[in-house]
Amino acid sequence: MTQTQQSREARLAEKLRENLRRRKVQARAITATGDSAPSSESGHKNESENESGGLPKPAPES
Repeated sequence: MTQTQQSREARLAEKLRENLRRRKVQARAITATGDSAPSSESGHKNESENESGGLPKPAPES
């Protein structure tokens, strides 16, 4: 393995550790407050979303 490959792998490993730490902090905050995550992360539908999960259709023009 070359020096640049080792350097790249070290950077990626550090980013993964940072991401893990950030996600743990978020999970602890959610658990502590009892709030649920946004619908895109938790898999639950938001009340404002329709069944397809998309934007509502505009009213037809006459």
